[in-house]
Amino acid sequence: MLIDPFGRAITYLRISITDRCNLRCAYCMPESGVQWLPKETVITEDEIVRVAQAAASLGITKIRLTGGEPLVRPDVLDIVRRIAVIPGIEDLSLTTNAMLLDRLAKPLADAGLGRVNISLDTVDPEKFHRITRFGNLAIVWKGILAAEAAGLLPIKLNTVVVGGFNDVDVLSLAQLTLEHSWHVRFIELMPVANEEDWGGGLPPVAERYVSVQKMHSMLADLALQPVESPSGSGPERTFQIPGAPGTVGFISPLGNHFCNKCNRLRLTADARLRSCLLVDKEISIREALKSGADLTDFLMKAVAGKPKGHELADHNCPDTRYMSQIGG
Repeated sequence: MLIDPFGRAITYLRISITDRCNLRCAYCMPESGVQWLPKETVITEDEIVRVAQAAASLGITKIRLTGGEPLVRPDVLDIVRRIAVIPGIEDLSLTTNAMLLDRLAKPLADAGLGRVNISLDTVDPEKFHRITRFGNLAIVWKGILAAEAAGLLPIKLNTVVVGGFNDVDVLSLAQLTLEHSWHVRFIELMPVANEEDWGGGLPPVAERYVSVQKMHSMLADLALQPVESPSGSGPERTFQIPGAPGTVGFISPLGNHFCNKCNRLRLTADARLRSCLLVDKEISIREALKSGADLTDFLMKAVAGKPKGHELADHNCPDTRYMSQIGG
């Protein structure tokens, strides 16, 4: 078991299998995109599996594959298939924008994937295209339904709430849980190298942040009741509209800190361990992977260096990488 200096058990590893993405979501990367990693520096399938095996040997039970967009990676099914059979891995999931999910949902399930989280910032097609810059809501919707049909459950829909843009859509998104057994999660905007002008008529920096407290007030008429969070919810605080089959969750790194419950490490697509999403401190394992060295010491060092919490309140915001380059 991995225990950090503050007594937190670290049981969850997020692996970014690519920095590439087929969208350009405004809060995730610039409209012009970012410089992709050279292919020779991106972690290989075999290396990903080695890290997962080492992590499992130390007590990691949950792995999530992220990006970029993980489904743009050609060998994603092979990666899923090989991680799914590692002894000790009890929960294998993936975060996606769902643009490629319609055709991949069943193959992913057949390969051993347990469930998916899907980005869905609005159910307005024009606004969806504007915030994602290339996205097509109809295609994403087909992906959601395909994932549900394939048994990649529970379906979790992630909404980054942006003031002056999709904050007015919070109610309609929450009401999806009245008709579907989906888990809609509202996420406070995190200041991760995304405070430039987004263009496209999107709101300026000063208007973007919406606190979890304000989100709750927007949904006051729904009479949300607190319930137990679904499996794998991490820092989410979960509620339910009375009688609804789905749930409404809130993830609030600023408005309601969850650092004391953090149980995760991250591995970037260029083989760097990161113990906190919101702190620019990383440990490279590239040379260890290339040489075949034991990885457990690196994982233990990353856990030992895990901070007590982020320092966003003091305006210490990570700015060395965009969210797409970290893995979210």
